[in-house]
Amino acid sequence: MMLCFFLTALNLYAQKNNNNNFWIGKSAGKLPALLYGLGEDRLGGTKLGYIDTNIFLKVIDSTKDLYQVQLSKYHSAYIEKGYVKHDSMYAIKPNHLTSSFLIKGDSLFDYVNIHLDEHLPYKSWMEIEPSKIMIDLYGFQANSNWITQLQTAKEIKNVYYNQVEDDVVRVSIELKHAQHWGYSIAYKGNNLVVRIKRQPALLDLKKMVIAIDAGHGGSNSGATGVKRMASEKDLTLLYAKALEKNLRKMGVKKIIMTRSTDTSFDMKDRILFLQEKNPDFLISLHFNSSANETVRGVSTFYRYIGYRPLTQSLLKRMLELKLEEFGNVGNFNFALNAPTDFPNALLEIAFLSNPDDEKKIMDTKFRQDVSRKIILAFQDWLKQLHN
Repeated sequence: MMLCFFLTALNLYAQKNNNNNFWIGKSAGKLPALLYGLGEDRLGGTKLGYIDTNIFLKVIDSTKDLYQVQLSKYHSAYIEKGYVKHDSMYAIKPNHLTSSFLIKGDSLFDYVNIHLDEHLPYKSWMEIEPSKIMIDLYGFQANSNWITQLQTAKEIKNVYYNQVEDDVVRVSIELKHAQHWGYSIAYKGNNLVVRIKRQPALLDLKKMVIAIDAGHGGSNSGATGVKRMASEKDLTLLYAKALEKNLRKMGVKKIIMTRSTDTSFDMKDRILFLQEKNPDFLISLHFNSSANETVRGVSTFYRYIGYRPLTQSLLKRMLELKLEEFGNVGNFNFALNAPTDFPNALLEIAFLSNPDDEKKIMDTKFRQDVSRKIILAFQDWLKQLHN
């Protein structure tokens, strides 16, 4: 029996490394993610990104907790074992080719539909200047003779592709606005569908949907201060509610709170909840901690370069509170920075482990000052997008 192109091409890697043992599985579970390698920090391994379920994966090796999967001839990745289920290796079709592209829009989103003959892995990332969504399709050869672009698409400027390796097709989606507003990728039938959010018609905070995440909660107490007056989970909730109250005072009606009480809320469940609610942007509030109590200051975090402008505006305004600068940190491996669906920012307001910062954190006036600075930062960010 002739093996399919995908298995034949990918098996060259295994033969080269004297490893002909592999099996075919499918991605499963809640937000399966591909990892670059075996390295990890306290937040886990560095991710290529989340992938859809029911994607075929060629498993070539195994560690205690991870499977190594071959993506293409020269690329492999890792995935947690709990997110792979066994499947027949012959379920993959004989040819793995791209077909026609269709770019269109409806009343809310733009879409790129890429016709493919199998559900195989992909990786995506953002680029800026110009703003682009980039996607690598693993295990495919280009056979697309046309890309149809309809005028119903409002945010997409151009779509094109290149065969960058024998079995990797790279898709480039140019956007009309400098700010990335989010996208999601999933298989729908024989199409890989990229759903792209448009820039809001009115860049007015009062008209937008804002998500506020109070970090930790329930059984996850987070950091504890030097004087142990309060835990991080209690303080983030107080600060989140203060921000919500001040936003409502200025006329913002659509606010999504990931939690309003001291309750446990799994991080992946938070992501799924937020994806369903589809906010215009998210801020996650936390307090930092260090074994060295002299470390202090405010910091902002993002993962995707397209979402950095929001974190820069937040840091600039927070520094007006006479906090030390701990920095603007990119490529951060925090769960709520991982979704590509909406702009997001993690704000570590100050260090609970530093006596001076802790004193400020416990001050109710400082809490109000922080919420006002956050709102000003939101406005600064939106104002920049008018230019």
